[in-house]
Amino acid sequence: MRLLIDLAIAIAVAALVGFGSAVLVLDRDSLFGAVSRGPWTAWPDSGSPDADPYSKAILARSGEVPLGAGEGIAFLSDHDSTGSRLSGRCNYEVSGQTPPARLWTLTAYDGDGQLMRNPIGRTEFASREILRREDGSFAITLSPDVVPGNWLPVDRDANLRLVLRLYDTPLTSSGVGDAVLPAIMRGSCR
Repeated sequence: MRLLIDLAIAIAVAALVGFGSAVLVLDRDSLFGAVSRGPWTAWPDSGSPDADPYSKAILARSGEVPLGAGEGIAFLSDHDSTGSRLSGRCNYEVSGQTPPARLWTLTAYDGDGQLMRNPIGRTEFASREILRREDGSFAITLSPDVVPGNWLPVDRDANLRLVLRLYDTPLTSSGVGDAVLPAIMRGSCR
């Protein structure tokens, strides 16, 4: 009888630990296999058959559809280049070069992962529509206030999340390696 009670306790503890650890892992904001470059983080395997089972479960639970390995790669950032959290109360300049890609987009989301609400309805810039400097680099200003040039309006009362998507890029086959990504520099805050 004692053996049956010990066995039942062991099974109950194993089930609690197993389910509890699965819930903890699935409630994470980030996937396994992250690669960081400056303020940007990507998960190169998230859209491939090689993705780990926890990443697949997190994506299935959230409903997100990552880019496939042959389509491109997405880099996310919640922080500027100094490590400070992105806030709608501040102006930011996203500037520099992007790795080679047929097309790229920079999209602004709020802290809940929803597209940034703003009066003009602009939530992103694409590589084909930005004004560039003479050397081919670019600068996009994120600000709640109107500014000249490449302006991406943000909600003053929201936290920000930026997503830089590179489509049809050699980074998906050669790896992120030493890819140089745009800087995110904070300007004035209110």
